[in-house]
Amino acid sequence: MKLTRRTALTLAGLAALGITVPACRQMLRQMLFSPDATPAAAPLPADNPFRAGGRSLVAIVHGDDPAAMVRRAVELIGGFDRLDLRGRRTLVKPNVVSGSPPPTTTDPRVVHSVLELARTAGAGSLAVGEMSAVLSLPSRPHLVQTGIARVATEVGAMLLAFDEGDWVEVRPPAAEYATSVYVAKAVHEAERLISVPVIKTHRNASFSCALKNTVGCVHGKNKPWAYGGAAWEPVVAELNLAVRPHLYVVDGLQSMVAGGPWSGESVRTNVILASGDPVAMDVVVLGLLKSAGRWELVIGKDVWEQRQIRRAVALGLGARGPADVALVAEDLTPEDRGFRELLDSVRREVGLVRA
Repeated sequence: MKLTRRTALTLAGLAALGITVPACRQMLRQMLFSPDATPAAAPLPADNPFRAGGRSLVAIVHGDDPAAMVRRAVELIGGFDRLDLRGRRTLVKPNVVSGSPPPTTTDPRVVHSVLELARTAGAGSLAVGEMSAVLSLPSRPHLVQTGIARVATEVGAMLLAFDEGDWVEVRPPAAEYATSVYVAKAVHEAERLISVPVIKTHRNASFSCALKNTVGCVHGKNKPWAYGGAAWEPVVAELNLAVRPHLYVVDGLQSMVAGGPWSGESVRTNVILASGDPVAMDVVVLGLLKSAGRWELVIGKDVWEQRQIRRAVALGLGARGPADVALVAEDLTPEDRGFRELLDSVRREVGLVRA
């Protein structure tokens, strides 16, 4: 771990508190010590079943009913049947970085809808799990505070706090920075992994969505800050060699358009997105964030030039350019000119030609 001055001061403070505060001891363990972990093979790239005409589908649905929006977004890319969930261990992974409400964390209504649809599609064991940011551990109180624990109970899903569980060690051969990654065992053993991030800007990673949501599946030793500030964004991409979700359902009911990831300026965008391709998803989300015009780390670059995206493209994690992306959209509310204008802006930023 590369120790910046800020990290060193944080560790010193935690060490002092750790003598008496159990939560601080847990943070220190995550930051300083590698877990006992079983060696495991890196997951193989899976074919994206949500494609048409050789392009990755990204659905964006506008509306005011989260359940209907989630259902329709997944339908527009082919439906849950394409995941072949029947009888398979299925894990849903939201963003619960802390105990704060949306859009710092994923809206529990979106998580509830994804869990319900997965159960209806015949998922075997069904779980929802996350590990919060190291400096806000333990995770379980945040899962309760944000309403994620409640929706898990309502649907009959297991609730997993990854910091309480076991780990496997994965060594992705293509990684430059994240060459040894400790992945939550529950994540590695899931037969189907559904990522449910929320749209946010980010002070260190520029933005946070599909690629970035994977960070909550790995141990504190592998958090991007542990590799030094210059490596933040490429590390985010490389962690997706160790954890490969099969479907992304993105909460855009509210979007954080400046600041982040803990707090920032938010706007109500009233959209849900779905895709099987994290790169295609993230460039569309970047187009949405650029249209807000609030965050220089986003608006100052072409969406395909963002460092997370460039590294992910180089690693073959998804779409390589605009020709690999197909955006499908639907408005579930009466015709909304604002949504049409947003779509035009997103298409322009991603480089898509409207059919």
